[in-house]
Amino acid sequence: MCLAAPAAAQETHSWGAKNADFEPAFENQTRAELAQSDLTFEYRQITEGLEHPWAVAELPDGAGLLVTERPGRLVHVSLDGDVSEPISGLPEIFNQSAGNSTQAGLLDVKVGPNFAEDRMIYFTYAKGKGDGMSVTAAGRGVLSEDMTALTDVMDIFEQTPPSPAAMHYGSRIVFDGKGHAFITTGEHFTDEEREKAQGLDNTYGKVVRVDLDGSVPDDNPFVGQEGAEASIWSYGHRNIQGAAMRGEQLFIVEHGPAGGDEINIPQAGLNYGWPVVSYGVRYDGEDIGTGGAQAEGMAEPAYYWDPVIAPGDMLFYDGTLMSGWQGDSLVAGLVAPGVVRLEWDGDRVSSEERLFTEYGRVRDIEELSDGSLILATDYENGGLIHVTIGGSGS
Repeated sequence: MCLAAPAAAQETHSWGAKNADFEPAFENQTRAELAQSDLTFEYRQITEGLEHPWAVAELPDGAGLLVTERPGRLVHVSLDGDVSEPISGLPEIFNQSAGNSTQAGLLDVKVGPNFAEDRMIYFTYAKGKGDGMSVTAAGRGVLSEDMTALTDVMDIFEQTPPSPAAMHYGSRIVFDGKGHAFITTGEHFTDEEREKAQGLDNTYGKVVRVDLDGSVPDDNPFVGQEGAEASIWSYGHRNIQGAAMRGEQLFIVEHGPAGGDEINIPQAGLNYGWPVVSYGVRYDGEDIGTGGAQAEGMAEPAYYWDPVIAPGDMLFYDGTLMSGWQGDSLVAGLVAPGVVRLEWDGDRVSSEERLFTEYGRVRDIEELSDGSLILATDYENGGLIHVTIGGSGS
């Protein structure tokens, strides 16, 4: 077992320079009041040597963690730091790079809502379609009792159409507690591909909603509409890499360009604007779409960042260990290091705090059953960090 690091408090955060010069649509839509927790944390490195860990899911009854490594491995990690051999049975994972960046691979993993009965886990991944083409897909499979294999593996969603651009896959999967799964996708980045985020005949830049077996619920907003993909829940998104339920409502966090990372609260059938409008600009500073950030008929983000944080996953804190945090969202950061904590007043952000910045690129954050946290650091030699309250042990 790795030894605990010294307890540490947090550094005060200050905003950087904006990339764009847009006025927010309402108060606290961006740059909310900066807060600082009156907490002292203790850190313990559970393990290192994981290659770009992308997602962490806690198994019930103290059985440890499932962790995806982006190149295509699913492993079991004990809280003592033992890492299994790769779990067998996954489909073939597409892990092709695009320029200097590799975004394709094995992405999210979640323990299914009926795991106690069926041992089903769910995952998202980049799926090759031949000739360099690929899509975002979501699958499920039964985890063996000894946690060495998946069986009865099947896809429950496959993005359409295949893309030649190996970028912007999303992708998270979350459950609404009513027998449905929300799956998030990206729009594959290029000027040509990103336009599909506005179309209903494809699943680029979308939140999709399916039943747990992949069938489409009858009450999805575009069911029966000619030319529309029935699985679509909301559209006009860029690259959604974080998602979490707050009660019965889905929240998502998506990458913007230069400026304009967004938290959205996707409502059935609504258009969230990309790439027509954005609170960011192109990486070269040129305008996106209309050159504006707001447009009639397009839903506003609940919150946005400029400069960006480059978000990973998010959660709503439900425990009591981190006193005063219940109901706050925690968002992993890749460019802004560590984790962003947001306090909410209804559906509006009231304050923001930057946490755990010493750990750099955090791709995923998982709340354990005891209220402590797991951070997955996104590096070639990545690892898992256990965060608890100083003096409480770990």
